[in-house]
Amino acid sequence: MNQPDRYQAGVRDVEFGARVKIVEPCNLYGCRIADDCFIGPFTEIQKGARIGARTRVQSHAFVCELVTIGDDCFIGHGVMFINDTFTTGGPARGRRELWRETKIGSRVSIGSNATIMPVRIADDVVIGAGSVVTKDIAVAGTYAGNPARRLERR
Repeated sequence: MNQPDRYQAGVRDVEFGARVKIVEPCNLYGCRIADDCFIGPFTEIQKGARIGARTRVQSHAFVCELVTIGDDCFIGHGVMFINDTFTTGGPARGRRELWRETKIGSRVSIGSNATIMPVRIADDVVIGAGSVVTKDIAVAGTYAGNPARRLERR
């Protein structure tokens, strides 16, 4: 009878700041998590990702390689970051040169189940729950929808 290759979820090779709280199970490896962060259960933060000080990453979030999140951010439940844009019509299949980076500013709140493509998001932005961010956001404000658009002030 065949046996599968087994990979254990866990925390390894992480650079932690002071007073970080993580709720296991989670899969954190090769990333940097700054001071006073909270990382909820069932999260994955991959190699090279950086989480800024006082940021909260809620349960079931996925932060892939090439993602940098600023200070004082909130990443809601089930938020997904994407680094492969399928530029060749399909998955990069390990061709890392096809991956793109994401940079999230400081004081950014991203609502539950949002999807963040490889973009840059300015400081002081709110992304509504369930939104899909496909383009850079350079102006502070509230954005929502698929694709995410700035909401008008009333």
